[in-house]
Amino acid sequence: MSWPSVIQVLEEKENLGEVLNGDRLANALYELEFAVNKTGAALCQQKLSSGEIANFRHAITYNFYYQMYYDDLPLWAFIGKVEEGNWTDDGMGPKYFLFTHVQFDALYNGNQVIEIHAFSDPSHAIDITEDVDVKVDFTYSVSWKRTPRPYKNRMDRYSAASLLPILQKTHWFSFVNSIVIVILLMGLLTVLFMRHLKNDIRKWSIGDEDEEKEVGWKYIHGDVFRCPTNLPLFSAILGSGTQLLSMVLILFVLAFLGVFHPYSRGTLSSSILISYILTTAIAGYSSASFCNQYAETGWERSALLAGILFLGPFLLTAFFLNILASYFRVTTALPLGTMLLIFLIFTLVAIPLLILGGVVGHRYKSHLQSFPITKKCPREIPSLSWYRKTPAQMFLVGILPFSAIALELHNLCATMWGYKIYTSPGILFVTFVILAILTSMLSVGLTYLQLAAEDHEWWWRSVLRGGSTAIFMFSYCTYFYLKSNMSGILQTAFFFGYSACMCYAFFLMLGTVSFQASLLFVGRIYHAVKSE
Repeated sequence: MSWPSVIQVLEEKENLGEVLNGDRLANALYELEFAVNKTGAALCQQKLSSGEIANFRHAITYNFYYQMYYDDLPLWAFIGKVEEGNWTDDGMGPKYFLFTHVQFDALYNGNQVIEIHAFSDPSHAIDITEDVDVKVDFTYSVSWKRTPRPYKNRMDRYSAASLLPILQKTHWFSFVNSIVIVILLMGLLTVLFMRHLKNDIRKWSIGDEDEEKEVGWKYIHGDVFRCPTNLPLFSAILGSGTQLLSMVLILFVLAFLGVFHPYSRGTLSSSILISYILTTAIAGYSSASFCNQYAETGWERSALLAGILFLGPFLLTAFFLNILASYFRVTTALPLGTMLLIFLIFTLVAIPLLILGGVVGHRYKSHLQSFPITKKCPREIPSLSWYRKTPAQMFLVGILPFSAIALELHNLCATMWGYKIYTSPGILFVTFVILAILTSMLSVGLTYLQLAAEDHEWWWRSVLRGGSTAIFMFSYCTYFYLKSNMSGILQTAFFFGYSACMCYAFFLMLGTVSFQASLLFVGRIYHAVKSE
């Protein structure tokens, strides 16, 4: 057997999405010629030092595996095994074996590769239990077979990973659980609105002074549309939340169109970046338009805050994690050129779109039409019971939607931080819609109870109520981390840093959904009162 005289590994040029993912690809020494079978082909002969042996042993202990791509098809295999039943001569521990042979099995149809697998052969392994220098001969074999499967279906086997019976049962249980909660809340709110709200409007229209005492929410019709405190920040939250909602919807559309394939390197990361940049115009428009409903000036500040409300904390987190990754010399550290490119994209594209959206929102603002005129002096708010205050309502609106999405959140975390393949965008979309519906329904119900107690300061509370689900999501992320095998400052910082950014994005999105639902409800009931 002849061994290659020179071992040369060349790094591949990555696209922007691959760089953001931390993928740093290099060509392997395996020569897999199309439809050419090989048996026991020599790969290389390598002398491993005691330090390298220790590193391999550590990787085998934690079930490390390698991943490669052939014709954009992913393949992976474990690098070694541990035999717990066999003990070393000194009786101090198990034996560690490093696989030295890889078997490639490929299927093809015509001149196209349909499927490929890599198997580490346990019969070709060397003992690396001791910290001694070892000379290793690495070999491989290739087997090609024909298949009638068409080229367009070659990614189906990766999608089927999320359709296993046990995973289907989990998805269906989560779906049924969410539907039951939605139906119960719809029934509760229907009884609330059909009985109490209609009776309130009827009593108000009759004008019976004795009965009017029972209807507290109509006394604050002159204060309920009063300008919220800290209007620029409030407008920025709505603008940023609307932008993130638009971005999520764009990603779902791309998923349904089949843009995201399992193990499509960097496609999701680049799509998130591009869609976020393009939707900055929506953030500027939404914030400026809402701000101008109450003030002719200050929309510039609202649009600016909308542009940095999410992006600012995210960039600070990413910058800190990038420094940490550079210190540990891991591939997730972004090169300087990539950071400059992203900076230029935001400067030349995102900022002009944000300004353009703000200008359009300022000139073509939407008005709160047919709503009661606000009084000059705000009405005094009576003392509230504990269950009518913000913390109690945040807990209620947060825990119910979270209970409906907990199982899918686990699958999402397992996909982001584990080895799980999530290829069910339809289920994820339905879960997201249910989350938005539950948040809207609970926000509307609690807004009515708040107004019935003659508390007209519902603006900020509706945002905090809706966004409170993100607090429970982050708490679950913490639980997921504690139950995982992740450890060390690098993994801990990356997990909590990006998990916090994800939950913060959900806070802005759900807070916006909650407020818009409450605004629509409040506008409808007071418009009905005015009509009566």
